[in-house]
Amino acid sequence: MKDYHINVFYSEEDEGWIADIPDLRYCSAFGDTPEEALREVLIAKEAWLEAAGVDGKPIPPPRYRPAIYQVAS
Repeated sequence: MKDYHINVFYSEEDEGWIADIPDLRYCSAFGDTPEEALREVLIAKEAWLEAAGVDGKPIPPPRYRPAIYQVAS
């Protein structure tokens, strides 16, 4: 089974790292390092999926894939 794509990026505004899962609306986390943000978003993902299941809400399949750009050499 494929898993959800996770974006990890630095936010100047928040002065820290953000990790988010585009397929799971509003599922994101903050960390002082990329690794911490990733750990936190994995915890948030489990909570998101559990809450959706308890509430009987649909769980979207993993679909998001970032665009891949190649630089001409």
